[in-house]
Amino acid sequence: MRYGAAVAPAGSLEGGRVLDPAAVGQALRQLLLNTKITTTRALIAASDAVASYRVFPVSPNATDSEIAAEVKSRFDLATERMAHRYVEVTAGPDERMVFSTVWDRHQVTAIATAVRQAGLDPAAVDLKSLCLARALAVESCILIDMTVEPCEVVLIAQRVPHIWHTVALDMGGDFIQGIADALRPVVGFYKRSGGGEFVPNSPLVVRSDPALPAEAVDRLEQLSGRSVLPVPQPGRVDAGIPYVPYLTCLGLIMRRDA
Repeated sequence: MRYGAAVAPAGSLEGGRVLDPAAVGQALRQLLLNTKITTTRALIAASDAVASYRVFPVSPNATDSEIAAEVKSRFDLATERMAHRYVEVTAGPDERMVFSTVWDRHQVTAIATAVRQAGLDPAAVDLKSLCLARALAVESCILIDMTVEPCEVVLIAQRVPHIWHTVALDMGGDFIQGIADALRPVVGFYKRSGGGEFVPNSPLVVRSDPALPAEAVDRLEQLSGRSVLPVPQPGRVDAGIPYVPYLTCLGLIMRRDA
C-alpha cells in the first residue's frame, strides 16, 4: 500500500473545483513518480462542491419516468451544463427512497482531463461524501472534517449522505461554538426536507489534526447534545496513512457499479 499527498499549484484549484487541469495533472504526475505508484486506473473522489444532491421518498408504485420528473422538479436543470442521475437507496413495499444528484459537466470534464494529463485512465468519478458514507463504521452520524478549509459538515443517515455544508471557522476564536452553530441549520434542513428528527444517538465524528483536546470535546458534546468521536481508525493500516483519505479510497472501491 502506498500513499502520497501534495499541494496543488497556486491558482489551479479553488473550493474543490479544478481551474487549471494541466497544472493539476502535472502535480499529480509528479506525485505518482515520488510515491512510485505505477497503476494506471484511477478512481476519483471529487469535492462535493461540484454537485448537489437530495434524498427523498417516492411512491411505492412510482414509475421511472415519474421519479425522473420528480428529480428534475427538485433541481435547476435549465442549462445543458448540468447533468443528473438518481439511484434507489431503499426499496420496499411501503417505502422507496431515492438519492438524486446533479453535477457540473464542465467540472467533471476538468477533473478527468487533469487525471489524463497525469497519464491515468479516469475509470470513475464519485463524491467524497458518498465514499465516506459507505466506509465509515457508523451508519448515521454528522461528519465534521476540520482538516480542510472551509470546514466540511456532512450529515449521513443510514450510510447515505443527505446534506453537505461548509463553514469558515475562526481557529483563533471560539471555533467550538462555530461548529455548534453550523450544526443547527444542517439538522434543521434535514428535518424540513422530509427526514424528520435526526437519529438522537447518532454521534458527531470529527477529523482534526491535531485531535481535539478533551475540554473541546466535552464542550462540543454539551453544546450539541451528541457524543463526539474521532474518525474510527481502520484496522491493519499503516499509521502514516491519514484515516479520511484511506476511508475515501475504501468507499471508492465499494462502489456498487465498480
